[in-house]
Amino acid sequence: MQRLLRWADWDVDAVRDDVRDYVVEHLGDPAGVLIVDDTGFLKKGTRSAGVQRQYSGTAGRTENCQVGAFLAYRSAKGHALIDRQLYLPASWTDDRDRCRAAGIPDAVQFATKVQMAREMLARALDAGVPVGWVTMDEAYGQSKSLRVVVGTPGVWVMWSRPAATTT
Repeated sequence: MQRLLRWADWDVDAVRDDVRDYVVEHLGDPAGVLIVDDTGFLKKGTRSAGVQRQYSGTAGRTENCQVGAFLAYRSAKGHALIDRQLYLPASWTDDRDRCRAAGIPDAVQFATKVQMAREMLARALDAGVPVGWVTMDEAYGQSKSLRVVVGTPGVWVMWSRPAATTT
């Protein structure tokens, strides 16, 4: 399996789209929920794509890690991940030699986690994923531009807010 994943020539974005379509076919529901979140993968070393000392919610502190942003789908029928993007800090995208050594294509540019979430939500909504709600944590919910992208009639957006917020 590892050999297949490492050396086979396949289109990861086409696989992502196939997984999303499969999930919609089997779990789709107009009251479904899209969930935006990220997680850290603790690492040792410096060669894994995107690895550096950065905040990891998994660890609850700054650690050497990779961070991935994810979009999950949940309905009464079940739940599954339908999209993903690896966060590449600017220290990575500014170093093209380092990116090439890690197998990152030259076309990949820096994007914030909010920008990645916006792209994932747009892909899901453009593909017609049936959804009644979108949820995200405080880090994503603070972005008005991200909340606006979801501004589809009939779709509710819910995000957590800092405890000190009084409105």
